[in-house]
Amino acid sequence: MSHDTDKLIRQLSLVAFLMAERRPLTARDIKSNVEGYQEMSDEAFARRFYSDRAELVALGVPLDSQRDEFTGEELYTLRSERYFLPELELDDEELAALQTCFFLLEGRFAYAEPLRLALQNLALGRSAGALAAAPTGTAVRVEVRDPDYSPELQGRLGKLEGAISKQRTVKFRYWSIYRDHEEERTLNPYALLPENGSWYVIGHDLGRDDIRTFRVSRIRSDIRFATRRERDFRLPPEFDVEDYRGRAEWQFGDIIGHASVEVAPDTAWWVKRAFGGERNRVEDDVFVTEYASSMLLARWILRQDGRAIPLEPSELRRLVVEGARAARAAHEGAPPTPAAEVVQGEADAAAERPAGPVAPERFGVLQSLLAYLLAACGDGREATIPAHELVERFSIAEEQLEEHLSLLNLVNFGGGCYAVYAELHGDEVHVDKELFGDTFRRPPRLTPLEARAIRLALEFVGPMVAAGAHSPLDRVRAKLEETFGAFELTQTPAPHVGEEEGLVEKLTHAIDAHRLVEIEYLKPEEQEVVTRTVEPYSIERRLPHWYVHTWDIERDQARSYRLDRMRKATLSRKTFKPREGFDPAELHSATIARIWYSPTVARWEIEKGARPLVDGAAIADKWVGSAEWLVGEVVSYRGEAIVLEPHELRARVAHRARELAQELRPARAKA
Repeated sequence: MSHDTDKLIRQLSLVAFLMAERRPLTARDIKSNVEGYQEMSDEAFARRFYSDRAELVALGVPLDSQRDEFTGEELYTLRSERYFLPELELDDEELAALQTCFFLLEGRFAYAEPLRLALQNLALGRSAGALAAAPTGTAVRVEVRDPDYSPELQGRLGKLEGAISKQRTVKFRYWSIYRDHEEERTLNPYALLPENGSWYVIGHDLGRDDIRTFRVSRIRSDIRFATRRERDFRLPPEFDVEDYRGRAEWQFGDIIGHASVEVAPDTAWWVKRAFGGERNRVEDDVFVTEYASSMLLARWILRQDGRAIPLEPSELRRLVVEGARAARAAHEGAPPTPAAEVVQGEADAAAERPAGPVAPERFGVLQSLLAYLLAACGDGREATIPAHELVERFSIAEEQLEEHLSLLNLVNFGGGCYAVYAELHGDEVHVDKELFGDTFRRPPRLTPLEARAIRLALEFVGPMVAAGAHSPLDRVRAKLEETFGAFELTQTPAPHVGEEEGLVEKLTHAIDAHRLVEIEYLKPEEQEVVTRTVEPYSIERRLPHWYVHTWDIERDQARSYRLDRMRKATLSRKTFKPREGFDPAELHSATIARIWYSPTVARWEIEKGARPLVDGAAIADKWVGSAEWLVGEVVSYRGEAIVLEPHELRARVAHRARELAQELRPARAKA
């Protein structure tokens, strides 16, 4: 039997013994009665018991201790009402919406397996329909795309998640994109944070002796533990991952000042929605924001295509005007001739072998599997379950199912009393409930990892859950968080969706009922909100934004709209007949722009899919649905991005950049 298996039997048996006795127990009681401790020396027992107890508490098992006032001995208790899930008020509709959440994310969500286990626990004892066997209509209407997701990324997230839960120091080689330099970093990881479509790990960088944020996709090596200790650090009580959320691209790093930017009246509402929070404010159409990089803030201003004008500081005004002039100069005359593309060699393809996604704790899997087997027996003594049902529900490899069952057969309450005897016979599992089996018929509380999986899932697709459940997301979330157990999720951000939740709910209803929708929309290239009447067909979550794919009635063509730019959506009484063959994937126009990126910015674009060139520059072919959008995007690069073709787009960039160089000078500077 492996060390890990021995530990699991001890921990499960310890939980069983404490709940069976229902009274405070001494360490001597535990050593004498719990499977796996009896043969140990006192020194070995003290070491193992301390370690097991710490792991159980970290897993959310509410194991309490107090000192006996007469003997001075430590007494241990585990109250069953705190171990099991409380009575949950989620109705079947709300639970089905959560299951849809799983279907939406499976295959592109690193926390899919802990999420699956959490949903299994939430559904235990409910009707067979509580957890749907197939995706609901909501899942069919929604597509989720995570541009940062890859097998390598999910493997790294799994390793970092393990290090965070065990509080272990890790080492890895990291590529700093700003310095274009790779070096080994040693980190006490505190939390993982999805932000703006990318994953970040936040922790104490031991080499810099400071809290630092690392983009997980820029880790360039295997992630390994720095020591052999069972624990290297403790999470500081003052750490709160929420302090690291909501930063704009120009706010990553040390803040060096505040900037004031005048925004168009019809744009101010969008700036408030997109950049609300303690770091920013909008008053009288002036956007005041902290910044760590004036260059990136200048890029954002240029991207607004005249809807934002810098006021202070003077350096920002200079960067913006010089940037527009540089973009104009880069697009006048003949385009540059790009160097040859880099040929990707076999060495690049032979990257680190990706590990699996974030796996649920094996202790949690066994807890849930035990509850499921016993619940299948009901009030009777036995049950027969198809083996494939357990393999699919708990994502257990077929060859490991028998091992899991054998391990559960060894879980005891002390004194030779067991919970279950389960045996694999061909394609079926035969279950016999033992004397104390009813103790574990209820689902256990969610582990911290399972709770994090639900929180992160709600962050990704929460508005769809709310729409499917016909309940406000905060109400569903509040109910769920009551089940998270006696621990704080300080290292997991609370889901935040803002205005988009209500828009998703309205649009989902319109899609179901085939009703026209009137939207008020701020296009990236216009200063005023426009009104459009559309036929909505499907919703897409392309991190970090939500989109609705529609047929625009006035323009008589397919259009996609970003929900964060949608000020309002109103359902019409009019209905529409769905167009046959409507495919959101065909919303792109036929125009393709070839764009060259200088070596100064090429590495950022290569991360997004651009092709590297031998001189350090990069090139990309982009579908252009809106020429105005492309102009603002290219101008924002301040001459470091150049449209090579088509010629008419080069001319538009040059013309607009010349206008912006005048428009973006503040009024008093013009005077």
